[in-house]
Formats: sequence, structure tokens, C-alpha cells
Amino acid sequence: MATRTASPTRRSRTALAGFAVLAILLSGCTASGQPAPSLAAGASPAISGGGASAAVPLETSQTSTKSPVYWLGRARDGVYLYREFRDATGTENPVVKALHLMMSVKPLDANLFSPWQPPKKLAASISGHNVITVDVSSDAFNSTVDEQTAQLAVQQLVYTATAAAASAGVIDSGQPVQVMLLVDGRTDQLAFNRVKLGQLMQRDPAMVAPMWIIDPQAGLESAHAQLAVYGRSTSPGADVYWQVSRADVKTDKGTPYLSGHVVASQAADPAAGQFRFTINLPAGRYVLRLFPSDPGPGDATALAWDSKDFTITP
Repeated sequence: MATRTASPTRRSRTALAGFAVLAILLSGCTASGQPAPSLAAGASPAISGGGASAAVPLETSQTSTKSPVYWLGRARDGVYLYREFRDATGTENPVVKALHLMMSVKPLDANLFSPWQPPKKLAASISGHNVITVDVSSDAFNSTVDEQTAQLAVQQLVYTATAAAASAGVIDSGQPVQVMLLVDGRTDQLAFNRVKLGQLMQRDPAMVAPMWIIDPQAGLESAHAQLAVYGRSTSPGADVYWQVSRADVKTDKGTPYLSGHVVASQAADPAAGQFRFTINLPAGRYVLRLFPSDPGPGDATALAWDSKDFTITP
């Protein structure tokens, strides 16, 4: 089936020059509603300090009461990081606000999870060298996890902190951003009794999901028959295959209600890696899934990189 695609909205990148205070400025987010942020064309280098990768661009600044929060999610051959936007009203420090959500609430998507626990203390500051320092009490690590999950959880914090700072416009998103994680004010601690801290960290591109759905978010209820789908891929110009299945009507296993194919924006585009398309649906409950290649006939659930359930109301 052919799909109708919409050109990604071009947004200008907003950098905060000359930012040289130790405390993060409070966010000026005032607008309500789901943001449709643009991804910056630049990217952060890997945790090892290697070269920059276009696979994990920083979020661009946007005016919204939503905070970007990363979660862990199982897909295909492993566990990866996925992002949601969560309601976050108030004038709290934007990085602390996002990290509080990451450690204290459940993801909207039931397929996502977090090993973090609500901390008694949490603080964050930014230096003029694009270094975010996060200080959290040890009770945040009160979960028993394996080595891989512990590594992912630390990167979950790195991604969320940098996303929140970039989204609030309080860092220079055109430069590499680093995170120092302290435990009760101390360096050289172990996160989840497994990951040694005490050194600057950056986004690790190997840990983020290759593609995910930004809109619709899980659990969306919409009265509009025309659904706008918005997502991103870590590979600009990559093929993105999608399927929509009915969740309220019994069909042959693996038979999608609608399916199609789009191409993510090219690397030269300011919206590199983004993709959009629209679909018309009658009232009902649905599941949208994304694939890196044509899943073909049969049950493709296990092949999907991301999925979101939503409802079209009468």
C-alpha cells in the first residue's frame, strides 16, 4: 500500500553561547501539548571518547512542558534505549526534572522499563565546558541487575540528562556534552554494584535503539481518523517499514490491517533520520510497529524495533 509522507519540519538549532555558570538555568518551558522536536544534525561521540557519530544527535531546544526521558526496552536481539516525552510542569531545574521522572515514574509504554529507584536526593549542575554533573543518593541504585542492564541504566541517565539540557537550551548542543555521575557527592563509586563511576561519560551510540516511534506515544486516544506518525532512525536515509494491526478485531495471526514503507531523511537534511507519514483509520484499537526491512507474511512481532498501542475514538 502506498503511503503519504510529509516533509520533516525544518527547525533551527539553538545553542546557548557563553554559558559559564555552575548551576543550570531554570527552563522557560510554557507551551503545553506533545512536542515535535527536531534532531540536531550534529552528534555526540561515544562513551569511549571516539569520533562523533550521526547516530545519536542531541535533541534541539523546544518550548514545551514535556521532558525527554529515556527508558530501557527489549526489541529483536537485545535491550536498547528508547525515548518518551513526559509531562513536567513547574520551574524545577530541567535536568533534575527529567531525571526525577526517569527514576520515579513508569513509562507510558508497557514494553519499556527502568531499574532506577526514587532517590532521596538528586541535584544537577552544568559547567561552562558542557559538563553536566549529576549527584544522586545511593538509594537510587537499590535494584539487583546484571552487568549489561547496569551499563544500560548508566547510559539511560547520560541520555536523559543531555536530552533535557539540550531541549531546555542550557548547553551548547553544537559541542560534545559530557556527564559526571556522583553518588552522595563522591566519585569512584559503583553504580548498581557493577559499573565504576568517577569519569566523564558521553552518549554511547551502541545502546540506543536503531529506530523508534515518537508519535503516537503509547496509550494515545485520538478522535482524529487521520493519524500522523512521526519517528526517527539512527541511520539517515534508511528504509523504514511499518505495520498497523487491529488490537480489537480477531484476524489471522500476523496479518496487518495496513502496512507501508517510508525513507528517513538524509544526513544532509537538518532533520536527519526523521520520518513522517499519515494513515486514515476507523475507530478502534491498534498497534503500530516499525521494521528495518520488509517483515513479510506471518507474525512479525518479534522483528519489530518499536511498537505503540493507540486508540481511535468514534
